[in-house]
Amino acid sequence: MQPRRLSRELALLAISQLPSKLESKVDTGGAQDISEILTSAVKTLQTEAREALEGAGGSLQRGNDRLNKTELLEDSILAGDAKQSIALVREAIEQTQSAIERVGMAIDLPVLLQSAEQPELRAFALELIEAVIKHRNDVDQHLDEVMQDWHMTRLARIDADILRLATVELRYVGTPDRVAFNEAVELAKRYSDEDSYRFINGVLRRVVDAQKAAQRAARKAAREES
Repeated sequence: MQPRRLSRELALLAISQLPSKLESKVDTGGAQDISEILTSAVKTLQTEAREALEGAGGSLQRGNDRLNKTELLEDSILAGDAKQSIALVREAIEQTQSAIERVGMAIDLPVLLQSAEQPELRAFALELIEAVIKHRNDVDQHLDEVMQDWHMTRLARIDADILRLATVELRYVGTPDRVAFNEAVELAKRYSDEDSYRFINGVLRRVVDAQKAAQRAARKAAREES
């Protein structure tokens, strides 16, 4: 995974822990407060890693229990009850798939945890968190305007935070459009669903279009003044 992508993921996990309405203490953007937010996100990752491994073990055990019910399978097959046999096997497969997904998550998390201790990656994550805190009200207002029929308060929290993070990168951090788009989509694919990442991509295109229109208007006004 690309280094800055790890920073973005850490930043996303950190800002997801911010209150819906920023408290004055956090709103100041103090370095100590922001660092504490990131540290809290890292602790959450550690907990999630342990829970993911425990959940994987439980899922594997449940899947194994289903497969071990050979007598039930044999009885149902002999009785001609194919539906029951299929249901038991399908349930075992689903439990095993769940275990695999949980293990995959547990494998990824230590990479994030390690990146949180690397000065360069941590610095970029802190920069993003600070920018979101500092500009969140303006960003939310801008996103409400470009979404038109939607409102930030109606979105799932993770989708709203991905949009905030990407918009901050576009408007205040200077991240190129294509990079901001791709990174936001990757985060949405990882933490949300297909409909969400398509929606997020569409909203960000509107953000960029609005930004370019404002720049054209500013250039035109400057020419007229001169």
